Amino acid sequence: MYKSFSMELAGRTLTVDIDRVAKQANGAAFMHYGDTVVLSTATASEKPRDGIDFFPLSVEYEEKLYAVGKIPGGFNKREGKASENAILTSRVIDRPMRPLFPKDYRNDVTLNNLVMSVDPECSPELTAMLGSAIAVAISDIPFDGPCATTQVGLIDGEFVINPNGAQTAVSDLKLTVASTREKVIMIEAGANEVPEDKMIEAIYKAHEVNQQVIAFIDKIVAECGKPKHEYTSCAIPEGLFDAIKEIVPPAEMEEVMFAPEKQVREERIRNLKDYLAENFAEKEEWLPLIDEAVYQYEKKTVRKMILKDHRRPDGREITQIRPLAAEVDIIPRVHGSAMFTRGQTQICNVCTLAPLSDAQRIDGLNEQETSKRYMHHYNFPAYSVGETKVSRGPGRREIGHGALAERALLPVLPSEEEFPYAIRTVSETFESNGSTSMASTCASCMSLMAAGVPIKKMVAGISCGLVTGETDDDYILLTDIQGLEDFFGDMDFKVTGTDAGITAIQMDIKIHGLTRPIVEGAIARCREARMYIMENCMKKAIAEPRKEVGAYAPKIVQIQIDPAKIGDVVGQRGKTINAIIEETGVKIDITDDGAVSVCGTDKAAMDKAIKYIQTIVTDYEEGLVLEGKVISIKEFGAFIEFAPGKEGMVHISKICKERIDHVEDVLTLGDKVKCVCLGKDKMGRYSFSIKDVKED
Repeated sequence: MYKSFSMELAGRTLTVDIDRVAKQANGAAFMHYGDTVVLSTATASEKPRDGIDFFPLSVEYEEKLYAVGKIPGGFNKREGKASENAILTSRVIDRPMRPLFPKDYRNDVTLNNLVMSVDPECSPELTAMLGSAIAVAISDIPFDGPCATTQVGLIDGEFVINPNGAQTAVSDLKLTVASTREKVIMIEAGANEVPEDKMIEAIYKAHEVNQQVIAFIDKIVAECGKPKHEYTSCAIPEGLFDAIKEIVPPAEMEEVMFAPEKQVREERIRNLKDYLAENFAEKEEWLPLIDEAVYQYEKKTVRKMILKDHRRPDGREITQIRPLAAEVDIIPRVHGSAMFTRGQTQICNVCTLAPLSDAQRIDGLNEQETSKRYMHHYNFPAYSVGETKVSRGPGRREIGHGALAERALLPVLPSEEEFPYAIRTVSETFESNGSTSMASTCASCMSLMAAGVPIKKMVAGISCGLVTGETDDDYILLTDIQGLEDFFGDMDFKVTGTDAGITAIQMDIKIHGLTRPIVEGAIARCREARMYIMENCMKKAIAEPRKEVGAYAPKIVQIQIDPAKIGDVVGQRGKTINAIIEETGVKIDITDDGAVSVCGTDKAAMDKAIKYIQTIVTDYEEGLVLEGKVISIKEFGAFIEFAPGKEGMVHISKICKERIDHVEDVLTLGDKVKCVCLGKDKMGRYSFSIKDVKED
């Protein structure tokens, strides 16, 4: 017999069924939040995976379109690879939970979340986050939890806990916060320039709600939790550490690590490993462990240098940003380009503008979002870190970094009415040594301005790091962390924003949470740094958006027509609009409310297409003068085409002032003529005249 537990969460009922389904998993939670249903499972291998030096955790978030009553599009008619939303949700589940597993645990663990029903009032993503935490907490898998997650919106200045789909669509804040009993462990946010103090208030509003959820999870664990299983520790033997320290004393190791350039440090470490391998040649059991042991020694050395000596590996001050450089227009013929360099991190961003019809269509579970007008893509080739590896397309990290930079810039983009373009920015990582996503934000902002996109404000981003000691008060924050400080430190706290407030946050940590002073200090430090970057670097390269799009960018002119006339412009089976496109070479988009966008690079062709459209939607009235082309000649007159699908007839008697016997005596096919509308004839048909057109 299964057990069921319920609580009221943000005005809706959260129900968790234990031992109802998936009983062969180490832990399973059948989650119901309103009518949203997610099956969350946790499974672990019996033995550690051989030959690895990391915890092999896999998190899956499976979106099934039957959950919203859809059949997948395309030829195959079944779900394919994970959507971007699914990947980003998996990352948000992974980030707060990974640090709570034992550091020396090497068993494979998979957290799977199957979305089976979606209630627009209750987020399936949030349900999966809670389900994963519960599934692991009740399982026999070692885990220092529980943890809980809450989402916060901001509508008309008021916080909304776990907002529904409609509320999220109009919210100025999309915040996700995960907590343990004592501390915040993960923050993810997209915001419409929310001030720092308001953001901190929202974070700790979520933290309060998380404590209620944790109490609920504790109750479930007390009744259904399994004893945690024993596991084989993969910790490095203390004897190996002691032997390494005898050969390379701590002071000497500090000199190895103290170098401004990444390549110099890496060369020293390679030489050190070779030297140790020679010394331990007779200790064969230690040889496979040298890499991990040296890594741990590096970590301890760097952390001690920073925390106790306030000494960073590249010699910078604790609050100092690496050397900055920025330039625009480095790539010819593209619509916009910019390069941003911060130390050994370098991003080139290219902006492309296109008609709104090129916006990305989204086939997912979110009914509120069916297309995406702004797309930011991020690429991280192996050469950027001096490695050789075959490119197999973007992985989860690349998709996550791209989404973060995209969120950072969304709040400052002009509306479709102000700027009727689809926009794509692509960040190419030329060189990487820490926080390329924040460099991508800076480069993307400049690239958009260079392309003539009238963004409302400049956006910059920076990452703040952390090294902690034995107590909550023993810590140090690091501005602009490089790769080494990210690897060996405790936090990567990324914040983007304008001078008015925050537009995005992504926080990764490796410890069991952050105290409020650390969160407040990191947010303040990031604001100070991004102001410096904008004033001392970005604005020197480009201070404001260009007034016009570039020479090679498509030009878009938008006109408004009566929605009732859309069918006249489109024509039967698209015949009319396709004829205009074929003749002029432009692209035409028409929305349901009658907004017509004409896109092209040739102004004359665009003007011609617009004139055609305006002619088609103009009603015939007596005295209206139109210009057209002779498309048919009959004994009784000629037919004139004023625009594709819009014609009129001129009787033979209305062609010339003097009498003619044959239309062909005056007109030939293809002639361009001006006609004036004479109104309706006796049979109710509109008639036109060439001879009655008044000369200018």
